[in-house]
Amino acid sequence: MVVTRKNDEAVSPVIGVILMVAITVILAAVIAAFVFGMSGNITKTKVVAATVQKINSTAISVMYQGGQDHSAFVGGNVTTVPAATNTANPALPAGGVVGWLAPTVGSTAVVSGNGYTGRTEVIVVGHFNDGTTQVILDTFV
Repeated sequence: MVVTRKNDEAVSPVIGVILMVAITVILAAVIAAFVFGMSGNITKTKVVAATVQKINSTAISVMYQGGQDHSAFVGGNVTTVPAATNTANPALPAGGVVGWLAPTVGSTAVVSGNGYTGRTEVIVVGHFNDGTTQVILDTFV
């Protein structure tokens, strides 16, 4: 009589360990490529501040407060929603800008319009000497 033994093992334990190590190495390489590839294009956020107050139903005042990156700040655009109809400063840059914030700490841009009776959104976009722009204030008054 011939006795046959049945082998229930699909893969030996050594092959299983090698496969697990290979999968771990591949996953680590993919995650490292993803993380290190994304960190190359992140720019540093500039730190400057502006404050806003509603003077009355036809005028809003925005004041530049300075900050850590004040030396890089060259000015800012002030936009309101609803849009301003005119401005108190006639020497503003062109291109739909409703107010210009000068790069001097304490400088003020006064924006005037007819629709400032309710909540008004004020957005200040700062311009910096390296060519970048950044929203430095987005609030409601």
